[in-house]
Amino acid sequence: MILEKNEAIRSDMVKIFDTTLRDGEQSPGASMTSAEKLEVARALAQLRVDIIEAGFPAASPDDLEAVRRIAIEVGNPKHVEAGQKVPTIAALARANKQDIDKAWEAVREAQKPRIHTFLATSPIHMKYKLRMEPEEVIARVGEMVAYARSLCPDVEFSPEDAGRSDPEFLYIVLGEAIKAGATTLNIPDTVGYTIPSEFYRLIKGIIENTPGMHEGITISVHCHDDLGLATANTLAGILAGARQAEVTINGIGERAGNASLEELVMLLKTRYPVLGLKTDIDTTQIARVSKLVSTYTGIVVQPNKAIVGANAFAHEAGIHQDGMLKHSLTYEIMRPEDVGVRQSRLVLGKHSGRHALRKRLEEMGYALSEAQLDAIFEDFKRLADRKKVITDADLEALVNEERYQVRELYALSSMEVTCGTVGTPTARVQLRTPDGSLQSFTAQGTGPVDATYKAIDAIVNVPCELVEYNVHAVTEGIDAIGEVTVRIRPRNGQKKTILDAQTEEEYTRIYGGHGADTDIVVASAKAYLNALNMMIVSSLEQKTGVSSDYGVIL
Repeated sequence: MILEKNEAIRSDMVKIFDTTLRDGEQSPGASMTSAEKLEVARALAQLRVDIIEAGFPAASPDDLEAVRRIAIEVGNPKHVEAGQKVPTIAALARANKQDIDKAWEAVREAQKPRIHTFLATSPIHMKYKLRMEPEEVIARVGEMVAYARSLCPDVEFSPEDAGRSDPEFLYIVLGEAIKAGATTLNIPDTVGYTIPSEFYRLIKGIIENTPGMHEGITISVHCHDDLGLATANTLAGILAGARQAEVTINGIGERAGNASLEELVMLLKTRYPVLGLKTDIDTTQIARVSKLVSTYTGIVVQPNKAIVGANAFAHEAGIHQDGMLKHSLTYEIMRPEDVGVRQSRLVLGKHSGRHALRKRLEEMGYALSEAQLDAIFEDFKRLADRKKVITDADLEALVNEERYQVRELYALSSMEVTCGTVGTPTARVQLRTPDGSLQSFTAQGTGPVDATYKAIDAIVNVPCELVEYNVHAVTEGIDAIGEVTVRIRPRNGQKKTILDAQTEEEYTRIYGGHGADTDIVVASAKAYLNALNMMIVSSLEQKTGVSSDYGVIL
């Protein structure tokens, strides 16, 4: 039965393997800078995930360096707060020595390093992608897992596209991986093809039939959401005996995404009396980390997203509201506070000082430097002049605005916009440029945002295409802060600019930007500039090899 837990598996603890920084970042437009990846890794450690897959070091020198910094600063007790959990830091590698060497170089300084290597096992992948015979795949797995184990005591192996692989062949391949020294066997439903009953049988069969299987081996599951079944399949695999789940924050990832960390964790917590399974996650950090990842990637969380969506704890129907007023359990199966969604307990306004602001931000889980607090305090005071009461959501928007911005090569100095039913929408924008000078331009457009973007384009002179534009209110009321997220990509065919792209890959990459302000046109300008700065900095990094963490010289 699919809902019967496998009694042969004694542990009730499910390890959470977070791959937001690797698989999640492969979501189109979700690329993050090294500094952003480090900040997300720190947040994941505070969330108490067991394993952080920090990246794919063979992808680029920058990715290798990002993983290495995470291994040193997040995966080492010397650099974390006393009492904070030190997660395992994993790096992905294809089944070849070059990739494995780079993965080991990236994670070797972590207290608990892991090499995660993979090779496809489905007939379609072996025939058309690998062009290898099954016997060659078996031999390669044994050789490369053994090589990884010679470097690192903790090795994870994944048979890519296991969901479409022949189970009997999987048993042989996984047996070879165990013999070669793999400590974790991850079973991925790479294309989201299986249904829960199938995946349950697959995991159960692997546990019962793989040669050399023993209690020291952890079975892991990694499910994609192509058919909307990622979380359901992950649960099915866990019920069959898997004790590690590979997930991402907000469910981001390739194509339709991955199993969502917040959905799986809260499912196990809420239904513990039935499932008898738990994780070590601090669920009160979920909302904050979700917001952080959304801001950095530029991927907006849909309002009806389970657990972290804006409507997840909202009730509009009269019958529901009546029930909630009588008892919250009538329509809420978990408390908002359990995932870090809470009402402000400290009323902040124009008369509040730095101490009160710092205290509230610390209560919300933000550890800020003095410089960061100073910058946020200035924005807080400006906002307080326009709003009577500053809410937690407003503070989150301010933190996102100041703390999570890419290096500002071009910064908004001032802008004036005219629009309405009479005349053509016009925007005059003044930007501070990388050399410190001020440049202005006036443009007309179909609306105020279009006019603003045309004026910015004329000053920055970096041809790009606006792929996505989203706006929403952070709080209720006419004085609410508006948050804007945009996604852009370089426009092909024009190379005499600062970008001067060298490869087609640079033209296909998508960059996200975020902005917040009580004036939605100003927020739109900030978001667009944020994305443009990220695109320019990324291009310069590729050409000069200088990371944006250490500055860029134009």
